[in-house]
Parts: sequence; structure tokens; C-alpha cells
Amino acid sequence: MDQSHIEQYRDQGFAVVRGVFEPSEMQELQAAFDQVYALGMEHGRSFRDGNSLFKISDDRNLGPIMRIMQWPSYFNAVLNRFRLDPRMLEIVRPLIGDNLKQIINQMHWKPPGADMVEFGYHQDIRSRRPRSAYRNPADSYVQTGIAVDPHRRQNGAMTLIAASHKLGELQLAPDVTIMDTGMNDEHLNPFGLDPAQEIDLDLDPGDVALWHVFTIHGSGPNVSSIDRRLYINGYVSADNCDRGEWTFRDGAPCELGAPVLVHYDDLHKHPEPHFVDS
Repeated sequence: MDQSHIEQYRDQGFAVVRGVFEPSEMQELQAAFDQVYALGMEHGRSFRDGNSLFKISDDRNLGPIMRIMQWPSYFNAVLNRFRLDPRMLEIVRPLIGDNLKQIINQMHWKPPGADMVEFGYHQDIRSRRPRSAYRNPADSYVQTGIAVDPHRRQNGAMTLIAASHKLGELQLAPDVTIMDTGMNDEHLNPFGLDPAQEIDLDLDPGDVALWHVFTIHGSGPNVSSIDRRLYINGYVSADNCDRGEWTFRDGAPCELGAPVLVHYDDLHKHPEPHFVDS
């Protein structure tokens, strides 16, 4: 693997490393996605067990669907293996080092025909709360996504505003819930951003995308006949994050133990399995 993606990431706020994982590996990952989806749908509605969260939504066209699943790696060996793969470390190490935690371990689905599978324009920095726990975000955090299916505009691929990370943190529709809205040009206009600058993040299975915590992005509906699945892993320099699961220490992978505090503030107060509001 060469390091050509590093220059693009720094200049454009995103990059793609092609063909990181082999077709046989992707078959394993696709099967793991199917297994976790089926497990989530058995619950019937949103369900939490520690840091693991199955987010079920009631779609107007399809009925209940699972949109995201957080931290499957606590119970699924295949998904755990992919996040710890040395090729993932090789991609992010030049940017944030090899002492890393993870604050994101998340699966995304966009089934064909679903009515409510868009994500409005946003920067990932808006989800780093409490802010005091996440220091020096511009140089400490890299979000990655492994394409499980082909990603094209037709099936709701991610859309990015190139070089928008250079604007720093912006208040993009702070009162809007990202999962409940589409990409609205009115959210870009106050900052002089032109939707014509959008770039579709076209990916094939096995490609790995990475993007900056300040890069503006969103995604549209799936109007195709295939799913759009993405496996997101967000890595952070351990010295600059008080939360998250250790993932690599001096480049060596760290296995998960008892869950530690990541995003779920009530982890130690209510760690037991329970249903949650959708």
C-alpha cells in the first residue's frame, strides 16, 4: 500500500484507498452484516446492551428497518477482526500515529426502497461530546468507512464538499437531527458553500474511504435495487481522547474487554440490555 491517500486527505479532507480487502474477505463481511441485521430485527425496535445499540426506524415504505448498529465488535468476531486489521492501521498511522482508541464502530444500511435513509449535511465534530473529552480534533481524529456494497449516487453514496475541512468547525443546522433530514442547500448557503462543489464518494466493495472530522458530508436516498452498506470505524490519537476503546498500542491490536465509556453516558448506570426510544 502506498501513501498517496495522505496528500489527498490533507488537501481535500477525504481520500479513498482502493481494493484494500479481497473479494473473499468481503463475502465474510457481507455475511456478518446480514447476521447482525437479522439479530437486530429480532428485537423489533431500538435496543441497547452496554455500548452496543441497534437503531430501528419505522420506514414509511418498508416498515421497521435497521439503519445503524453501534459497536457490533463486542459480540461479532468478523467485525472485530476488520476494525483491528493491520491494513486499517497502515492507512491511518501516518495521520494520527499508532497509539489509537476507537470512538466509532458502526454499521450502516440503506435498503432499496426505503423512504427515510438520508443523512443531512454535517461535520462529524458535532457528535464529539462532551467536547472537553476530545482534544485537538483537526489532527487527532480520522473517520474510515469500508464499502460493503458498491456505493454510487443511485444507492445513496456519501457526498462531500471538497476542502471544506479547511473552514474549521461550522454551525451547520445545529437544531436539525441529521438522520431525520435530507441534504438541504439552505444549510450550506450561510457559509458561502456551493452545492455544485459536491463530490460523490464512489466506492467498490473492499475500498476504504477516510474523511476529516471537519469535512462537510451527507448522503441521499437509495433509489436503486441494491443495498448500500458501510462499515465505519473512527480512530483517534489516544493522548487526545478521554473516551473510547483502546484499539492499537504501539501498533499492536488491543482486544475488547468490559465496555468503557464512549458515547453512552449511562453505561455504568444502566449497562443491562433494554429497549430504547427510536
